[in-house]
Amino acid sequence: MIDFNRPALVGKELDYIKDAVDQGLLCGDGKYTKLCSQWMKERFQVNQVFLTTSCTHALEMAAYLCDIQPGDEVIMPSYTFVSTADAFVLRGAKIVFVDIRPDTMNLDENLIEQAITDKTRAIVPVHYAGVACEMDKIMELAEKYHLKVVEDAAQGVEAYYHGRALGTIGDFGCYSFHETKNYTMGEGGALVFQKNEYQEKAEILREKGTDRSKFFRGQVDKYRWIDYGSSYLPSEMNAAYLYAQLEEAEKINRKRRLIYDSYHERLEDLEAQGKLLRPVVPKGCDHNAHMYYIKLKDLETRSRFIAYLKERGIYSAFHYVPLHSSPAGQKFGRFAGEDRYTTRESERLVRLPMFYDLTIDQVDYVTEKIREFPF
Repeated sequence: MIDFNRPALVGKELDYIKDAVDQGLLCGDGKYTKLCSQWMKERFQVNQVFLTTSCTHALEMAAYLCDIQPGDEVIMPSYTFVSTADAFVLRGAKIVFVDIRPDTMNLDENLIEQAITDKTRAIVPVHYAGVACEMDKIMELAEKYHLKVVEDAAQGVEAYYHGRALGTIGDFGCYSFHETKNYTMGEGGALVFQKNEYQEKAEILREKGTDRSKFFRGQVDKYRWIDYGSSYLPSEMNAAYLYAQLEEAEKINRKRRLIYDSYHERLEDLEAQGKLLRPVVPKGCDHNAHMYYIKLKDLETRSRFIAYLKERGIYSAFHYVPLHSSPAGQKFGRFAGEDRYTTRESERLVRLPMFYDLTIDQVDYVTEKIREFPF
């Protein structure tokens, strides 16, 4: 059996977890939280990093720091995970869905402007499969209309847009370290941003609304309830696991790129024959091999394909059901313009097995069975 995903164990994860226990501080903001944050600051050239309990919580923090209010509108793709929308719905926002590009499955940057109204407050580009949205155009629109940009870079850790790390280009970036991601802590995420003016507010928000961080730095003699907040700080054991993975980031990235490139090479002729489509990575985008997907003719073909692979011991998966077609999407959002590609392309896409321990022999087996499929 070939799993669809399996979390990686590549270095000193268990040693660091034991060390975290031996340190006697498990609640967070200890040695390993700081090490993870510093690693990301240096690697991604970003001023502020806040490790969180999930990317969902990072998005919630970003929505709060953007000061989203009830009735505000937030633009995003419908083809995304529910957390992208949930974070802003919790603030009372109306979600405005915009169609995607069929080549990258990302928000179509050329359709954003027509969706902007006097109620629009933010744009949320989602970097699907670790391939960047066209951030230059998005940032240009944000500046023109005085909008915030929150990058949902859940899948974009260690991916780049014209040399800039995804998540560091907009006002806020949100990462995921869920077990399905390239680098994991089981459940976890991070909020990153460049403007230091948000630091204190972010600290208070993450620490239950208190100035606890200032207290531990010796800036106040006791910590108090200052503002609204919640508990977004992960435990040191999670951070310890993540730091061991970040130390081996290049090793993990090399292996995932090898798997990605192997799929891509072996499926090239099937694309030439018109049997499937392979992923597209535009010029200037350096992806992170987060996933490898193909597109088939239609929903019926995809359903047969997934069942066919499963019968042969291979687990593949479709991805998001577009949010605008769901009950909550209809309640909390609206689709701006025509759904030309979102639904159609989502019904064609299937993700192939992709994880650190996947062998090239297994890739060969998967692609061999794909060749035998009756398209």
